[in-house]
Parts: sequence; structure tokens; C-alpha cells
Amino acid sequence: MNAEQLAELSDLFVVAAVLLYVVAMVGFAIELAFDRARPGKAKAATRREVEARQPVAVGASGGDTTTTTGAVEEAETPAAPAAPPAWAPKAGTVALVLAWVGWAANFGALVTRGLAVDRWPWGNMYEFVVAICFAAVSAFLGTQVRHNVRFLGAFVMVISALGLGLAVRYFYTVAGPVVPALDSYWIAIHVSAAIIASGLLALAGVAGVLYLVRGDGMSRLPSRADLEKVAHRAIVFAFPLWTFAVIAGALWADRAWGRYWGWDPKEVWSFITWVAYAAYLHAKVTAGWRGRAATIVQLVAFGCLLFNLIGVNIFIDGLHSYADVK
Repeated sequence: MNAEQLAELSDLFVVAAVLLYVVAMVGFAIELAFDRARPGKAKAATRREVEARQPVAVGASGGDTTTTTGAVEEAETPAAPAAPPAWAPKAGTVALVLAWVGWAANFGALVTRGLAVDRWPWGNMYEFVVAICFAAVSAFLGTQVRHNVRFLGAFVMVISALGLGLAVRYFYTVAGPVVPALDSYWIAIHVSAAIIASGLLALAGVAGVLYLVRGDGMSRLPSRADLEKVAHRAIVFAFPLWTFAVIAGALWADRAWGRYWGWDPKEVWSFITWVAYAAYLHAKVTAGWRGRAATIVQLVAFGCLLFNLIGVNIFIDGLHSYADVK
């Protein structure tokens, strides 16, 4: 195949990945909708509430027998949740298979794009978003191999499908060479680390949003403790990679522009993102933050990440304004 045919094949792989992610999303959503509801954190009853529920016995004068005044209400026990239909887990299994096939199509889009342009395939905004979606799905599927996190599937799939759709609709760039500043082996080091870290942080962001959405009662979602654990583990793996990406970016900047730091908007927001996630990890370790407070901090950090990855490239001029979307 020549370069033009490979580029067309890459575009077809992206479309196939979008369709597969959408169908997988539906399957995961069906399983989640019909799965067994899980209890939330029970509210502890106060001593006064417990005493109020006890029946009161009044002894009859002059006798050994006692009579009970007032009607004694039987303790109400919550009904056990109904078992999910047998086909609900099958829908989730099919969705997981389709997610793997969509992941393969996403990977094929990156490989054929790289072969078409004869370079690493993340030299513009379109290629970068396609790679980020691939990394997010990879983080989800990789976690699923070790832990059952299919409850995140519907949300990761919809984010990835929307990301690829936006890339095709608004960020698409014809396959071709990159600007001289990007024509370096550092793109394989700096950008690759940022992509992998961003995929893991996207998984943590999804878990964080679900943590805030989940109530304290019965819910199809897992417990808040499980959601917080997924988010924390993803950030623990991603933070060193993001740190390395920031350092590698400074080294690349020195080679390309003759300085390590120049207060370029991309550099500033990469550092702000690093500080935000560092604050989250520091609070978890030293201050013992748990629950809602820690989740809000990590979602603020995730917002910084999204603005750094997309907003800076689109809305702010700087040395990194080569996204080809203005």
C-alpha cells in the first residue's frame, strides 16, 4: 500500500472504532441497568432511635404477670434485591469483546497513520486525540484483566466514542509531515508518556464523577469505597508518568528552542496539572483525606488536565499552537 491508501485505511479504522465503542457502550449500559442493586453506606442509628423502636412493658399491680400496652410493630427488614436477569451478564460479556475489537481498530488506526506519514502518529491534535482515546480504553481493559471494573465500561466507551467523533469532525488533519519543532525522537518519549498518563487519569476521572453521582442508598454502581480505590490506583500509576512527561518536555524544549522553561501556556498548564495531582496524593498520604473531599480535588486536577490537553491548543496562542484547528 502507498501512503495515501494507508491514510484512508487509518480513517476507516477510526470509524470502525467509533461504531464498536458505541455498541459496546450499549452492552455495558444494559448490564449496568439490569444488574443487582448494591447497598450504599448505611447510616448508623442513634441510641435514642434504637430505644424508640423497643416495645414498652408495663407490670400489673399486685401480680406477677405483665401486659404490653400499645401495638408492637415488627421490625421492618429491607427486601432482598431481585436477582438480575440471566441475559444481563451476557450483554456485558459481549460488550467487553466488542470493546477489545474496538481497541484493536483504534490501534490499527494509529499504526496505519504512522506508516502513512512515516513518523510517530501524534504530531497534531487529530492524531493526539485518537491516541488519547486509545490510551483511555487501554487503561480500562488493562484494569479489567486484574479487577472487575465492567461498571466503568459504558462511561469509558462513551467518552472514547465522543472523543474520536470530535477528532474526525473538528480536528481532522490530512496525513502529512509535521512542523520542524516536532520532527524529533523526543516526540516518542515526551508525548508517549503524556498519552499513557492521560489515559490512566481519564479512567480516574470517570471513577471520580461516578463517586459523586452515587447516592447512599441502593444503586447499580459499586460502593464509593471501590470507586475511590479505582481512581486512586490509576492516579498512583499515572503521576510518575506525567512527571516524566513534564521533565522530558523541558529537555525537548531546550533542544528545540534553547531553553528549558519559557512560560509557554502549554508548559504552565502542564505544571499546574502536575501540582493539582501532587496535592491530591499529598493530601491522601499526609492529611488522610478520604471520600468526597479527595474526590473533588482529583476532579479539579482532571479539569486542569482536560484544559491542558485540549483548551490550551484551541483557545490560547503559544509555541505549542500547532494543533491545526484554528
